[in-house]
Amino acid sequence: MTAALLLLILVPAIGAAACALLPKQGAAARTWAFAVSVIDLLLGVCLSAQFDWKTGTELTWFGSSFYIENLQFGLKLGCDSISLWLVLLTVLLTPLAILASFASIKDRQKEYYAWMLALLAAMNGVFVARDLLLFYIFFELTLIPMFFIIGIWGGPERRYAAGKFFLFTFAGSVFTLAGIIYIGLMAPRGFDLNAAVQFVQHNPEMARARFWLLLAFLAGFAVKVPLFPVHTWLPLAHTEAPTAGSVILAGVLLKLGTYGLLKLALPIASPDAIGLFAPYIGTLCVIGVIYGALVAWVQQDIKKLVAYSSVSHLGFCVLGLFALNTIGVQGSVLYMINHGLSTGAMFLVVGMIYERYHTRDINRLSGLARVMPKLAFFFILFTLSSIGLPGTNGFVSEFLTILGAFTSTHLGVSYGAFAALGVILGAIYMLHMAARIIWGPLKTPDHDDSHGQGDAEPATQHGSELPTDIGAREVGILVPLALCVLILGVYPNVILNSIQKPAQAITQAINPPAQAVAEAR
Repeated sequence: MTAALLLLILVPAIGAAACALLPKQGAAARTWAFAVSVIDLLLGVCLSAQFDWKTGTELTWFGSSFYIENLQFGLKLGCDSISLWLVLLTVLLTPLAILASFASIKDRQKEYYAWMLALLAAMNGVFVARDLLLFYIFFELTLIPMFFIIGIWGGPERRYAAGKFFLFTFAGSVFTLAGIIYIGLMAPRGFDLNAAVQFVQHNPEMARARFWLLLAFLAGFAVKVPLFPVHTWLPLAHTEAPTAGSVILAGVLLKLGTYGLLKLALPIASPDAIGLFAPYIGTLCVIGVIYGALVAWVQQDIKKLVAYSSVSHLGFCVLGLFALNTIGVQGSVLYMINHGLSTGAMFLVVGMIYERYHTRDINRLSGLARVMPKLAFFFILFTLSSIGLPGTNGFVSEFLTILGAFTSTHLGVSYGAFAALGVILGAIYMLHMAARIIWGPLKTPDHDDSHGQGDAEPATQHGSELPTDIGAREVGILVPLALCVLILGVYPNVILNSIQKPAQAITQAINPPAQAVAEAR
């Protein structure tokens, strides 16, 4: 059953090729893409059913026939509990994003859905690759589908946004490639990921190299997160991308950066190197948290507001990693999953509003609860999740990352205190936005009751029917995400318990016992 690791990649990859070769544009392409993505979701569920969540033993699959002896590079796949949770997030969000595209994507449907499936294959490949070079190949392959999804089906500035997205992320990852090649040439077992990390960690001859390797990995992964100040590509990419593109970008692609930091940057760094960098990275995280929140507060475009909120939220996520303790790492992994659910859901709801009113301007929208009560319910639920209301999934992950910073020997109380200020700011800008859009007198581009009593019957707009509330398809898209928000808010241990052992292994490698450090010196 470990072959399911390979099928997670092959099924959407073959599905993408088949979708591109369909004889006609239209419903066939979207139905095919949705069916393939659902099959991939079922593969993820089967893999999780086989996984031993108690011991956390990593599942592996190795294609020996694809092994290149001279390069010591091969098709080696595997997943631990952290990787598997991110795979499950990916295979859940993709069919929902494809289903959300049914009404909005009208042109070149074959190409669009083919790129969505290709992106699914590449994202799964990143999380299950257990070969450094293979990891990098999949990491870079994710750029190509998203580049075309933004550049062809995006907004008015789509080409500029797609180019900026590609150049920023590709330029940073060149340094990561240099670090991967160096490790592969030096390690006895080549590019084998786990063996290479062990080699760099324990070989005294790599002591000086670990400092530069950490810089190389930070260069690539910090842009992908994105970490302040290399975040400037993200708001534009989010704003111009189609709804499904924004969902996948926020829900999964940004997690490739935090996952790379967790799996490569932190484990290979020596205690001295990571201890030196942690306060500086922590400072950038806190700046990103507060800066992102303040900029989001003044946005008048709903989508751009949610985009800047991602800059703020991902600051929490990286702060938890660089707290370098088990609490912070667990909180960070939980934050990756929760952010993908909550922010992905927010982009879906914003897209549903845009499909009806063709505007995302907060000043032109008000009182939507009067005509769209179902959408208003989901909008408020996901807003509360984004601000970390107790009982929703966002609360526990924010609490753990801040607690990790408070208790960290590398950071300290001041980092946790400033990060907590970001929580307050997040509540202000998200609730301010929700209050303006959902409540109050009805105001849309074609109907303005803001100067009346606010109780007028909102039945028509200039003689025509007002846009209807969300239908069965859209409710079906949002319900799974709403259930995840509530389940993880009430019972986060379903994730926390399963990721405890890999989180401890990472922090123990970074913070070895004092006696071991003394002997190494």
